[in-house]
Amino acid sequence: MLNGIESGGLWVYCEQGTDGIRPVACELLGQAARLAETMKKTVTAVLIGGTENQAAALAACGADHVLLAEIPAEELPDERVHTAVMKKLAEKYSPAILLLGATAFGRSLAPRLAAGLGTGLTADCTGLEIDPETGLLRQTRPAFGGNLMATIICPERMPQMATVRPKVFPMPVPDAGRPLRLVREKIGATKHCFEFMEKIPAGDEPDIGTADVLISVGQGIGGAENIAMAEELARRLGGTISSSRPLVDSGIMPYARQVGQTGKTVAPKLYLALGISGAIQHMAGVAAGTIVAVNTDPDAPVFGYADYALQCDCGEFLRAMLNKN
Repeated sequence: MLNGIESGGLWVYCEQGTDGIRPVACELLGQAARLAETMKKTVTAVLIGGTENQAAALAACGADHVLLAEIPAEELPDERVHTAVMKKLAEKYSPAILLLGATAFGRSLAPRLAAGLGTGLTADCTGLEIDPETGLLRQTRPAFGGNLMATIICPERMPQMATVRPKVFPMPVPDAGRPLRLVREKIGATKHCFEFMEKIPAGDEPDIGTADVLISVGQGIGGAENIAMAEELARRLGGTISSSRPLVDSGIMPYARQVGQTGKTVAPKLYLALGISGAIQHMAGVAAGTIVAVNTDPDAPVFGYADYALQCDCGEFLRAMLNKN
């Protein structure tokens, strides 16, 4: 045990965005706490360049310790800097498991870090559990185009690393009564092989991953007029519009709207699938409270996932909905 942090514990890398800690970090802390009960180990949240208030929020979400890496002010919020910092910390404290969010930043950081630590990485996991016999992390993810689920272990290298998409695990209920055990680590400047020229902010596309209502359109939507009606219905329901991959590949919808294995994982309260066939690659990204499917094909796989299924034309359905007072 070093600075109160035991070796062989569970770590969660806690990414920061423009609005503070990314929600996926708290989702992972909740799952890590469940895994730690089985392992009888502690959970450490790793926060790079954060604040004590942020550390307290992570403790409330399930972290037993918060490892706050203090980096020089001139350091860049770049995945290469965070890779170097995480490598130093992992080599010093020797965690058994390291979980990261499968965000754009995390997907760049995780493989760099795994290579630096000489360990394996399972990307885009949809399930994590501890094997009761070996104590190893069982990492489940879609494979072969989503046609089967593969469970992967990493028995010979540590830490066992996995990335998980946002919304895969539920958000834990914060417990403000949990104590904050803060460990500060001062990290020196990192040698850079690059020069930071400009930071370009993301576009104005809404984040479909946080929407409570999603109206999702697929190849069977029936054209631009029906897409416009879907957008209007989404507006009236206080939601937003999303898409399956074919409409993105054809340039009709932007990638930021894509749901599925190669897009975003979403967990709205209501998911209305319009003209979406329901291939497993798409449905792997849907964890909705209620799924409503509209399709003219009675054999569409989406009906197998739907709580409510309507076999009808999408345009007729949308006109009927918009004509309701």
